[in-house]
Amino acid sequence: MRGINKLIILDRDGVINEDSDNFIRSVAEWIPIPGSIEAMARLYHAGYTLAVATNQSGIARGYYSVEELDAMHAKLRGLLAAHGAEIALIAYCPHLGEAQCACRKPKPGMMFDIAQQLGADVTQAVVVGDSLRDWQAAAAAGAGYVQVRTGKGERTLADGRLPADIPVFDNLAHYVDSLL
Repeated sequence: MRGINKLIILDRDGVINEDSDNFIRSVAEWIPIPGSIEAMARLYHAGYTLAVATNQSGIARGYYSVEELDAMHAKLRGLLAAHGAEIALIAYCPHLGEAQCACRKPKPGMMFDIAQQLGADVTQAVVVGDSLRDWQAAAAAGAGYVQVRTGKGERTLADGRLPADIPVFDNLAHYVDSLL
């Protein structure tokens, strides 16, 4: 697989697509944040390997099925394919927080799983997220971290628990502009 030394792991809701406190429950509700698909395509064409790590407890809550989640991810993959780009891996945790699984962020299980499946060094990866959980999972895995203001980003920044030295960008597109 190409570009594994340049792995970017993206949170989904609030980074790639619009977020909702009521969960994104259907393909129709899965709406990309303006510029996010193009930003991902630019990363891909610059030689980065893209992966997604997303908590999806809506499955355990019965809000949507694995099939509906797969359809949302097919929509994402289709939008990227229209730009000649692709995601190497989409990892998701379907569990509730009470399950105490190893995969649900803030635990680093998905980060380690992505790195292992792609043959990458997680400590060389950058995680792009919008929540404290995203940063905690990245930090626990030893990965770099970038915070965006979209999704839960503004709330997370106002909370004051993120380290002050974390790079903050308005959205994924602005991060990609600065990176490339």
